[in-house]
Amino acid sequence: MRFLLMPIRTNKQGVQINVGKDGDEYNAIVNTMTMHPDDMKELGIASGATVRVRTEVGEAEFQCKEANVPRGMLFVPYGPPTCQLYGGDTDGTGMPTSKGWDVEVEPV
Repeated sequence: MRFLLMPIRTNKQGVQINVGKDGDEYNAIVNTMTMHPDDMKELGIASGATVRVRTEVGEAEFQCKEANVPRGMLFVPYGPPTCQLYGGDTDGTGMPTSKGWDVEVEPV
């Protein structure tokens, strides 16, 4: 199934950056993706299960949790896993496109 991935910044992530990016709490934040419960059901994904997200550039694994998000959209905080999903093309802006990626999702 294909989805629209929206990398985001969260309040918890912002607070944790002040503590440090090397801790377990920060890693848990940036490795957790949220998805609509009906989308998870269609894919046979239980809350807390690991999923693989793939773009045309790369892939990463996330722990998937259900949330009140629109169907067909995925949300994940920016972090090392999201960096594996986008390339270096900047369309002349100097900043890679970092939102609205068309992705494939599969249970691991």
